[in-house]
Amino acid sequence: MTAHTLSFSVAARAATAGVALLAGTALAAPAFAQEGWDRLVDPARLAALEETVDPVVLDIRAAAAFAQGHIPGAVNAPYTQWRGPTDNPGALPEPALLSVLVGESGIDEETPVVVVHQGADSSDFGSAARVYWTLKSLGVERIAILNGGVGGWVASGRGLSTEPVRPDPTIFEAVLSDTWRASAQEIEASIESGDATLVDARPEPFFRGELWHGAAARPGTLPTAENFSHASWFVDGGPLVVDVERARAIAQSAGLADGATLVSFCNTGHWAATNWFALSELAGIEGVKLYPESVVEWSNAGRALDNEPGRVEWFLMSTRQWLASVL
Repeated sequence: MTAHTLSFSVAARAATAGVALLAGTALAAPAFAQEGWDRLVDPARLAALEETVDPVVLDIRAAAAFAQGHIPGAVNAPYTQWRGPTDNPGALPEPALLSVLVGESGIDEETPVVVVHQGADSSDFGSAARVYWTLKSLGVERIAILNGGVGGWVASGRGLSTEPVRPDPTIFEAVLSDTWRASAQEIEASIESGDATLVDARPEPFFRGELWHGAAARPGTLPTAENFSHASWFVDGGPLVVDVERARAIAQSAGLADGATLVSFCNTGHWAATNWFALSELAGIEGVKLYPESVVEWSNAGRALDNEPGRVEWFLMSTRQWLASVL
């Protein structure tokens, strides 16, 4: 089966259950850990939550940006700390590092958390979605993302603080559930069986093999994959994400709610986290998984790719990219 682009006509401590990758999916109302808890909140809702449940506002921007101004009371845990090494940035940090990171942020499994990014554009949202996915996989029960991030907070007329925040640390034992995670081995099995839909969240030139991540061995996409860009979930191109009703309509119109198991991937699990969040947490599709290491890991392991350019084309593309980097 040749990879193709989906048509789109409308713009912890969870037990490691090892849920099978090939389990069917269904479109259902999102199941919330507690009644009344939304996965995506606007500034007014966050302000109300601060008055009622006192969530940890987890600002994942770089330390310098945080120091220049943050939502009052927010805790800083930069996105880079949630990522892997430069040669495989989509990989998860070791559990011991996650234990320290989450614990020092003042979070345990029952702590309400609102993840805050800059809110610069649609790509920026992927950082918040990736941290959300990580926390959920670690068993944190109530998590939300601030729609529009810090930019949206400021645009709503709310102020920022430069006061340093030192949360009360918790003792957190990081145990990652596989419920929302797909491994390369599982994906290989699903390609053979045809029982899962692999969804490439990257912009189309990456999917077609015309662009590639610097840490990837080769351009191309996973075999049998379909392309559905992460940017499809944003209002007028971003940075605001669509609401639940709109997300469900988008998923249905794109054929992503037809019962097949969905596995979201990209270059390093960043853009793919947006697709995972929108499909799983907003559209309410059950069993959606993220392949966090994505094409970088897949290609560097020598696995087959669709849409991979031939040797001559690859040589010319590599030469052009090298020249662009030195001129």
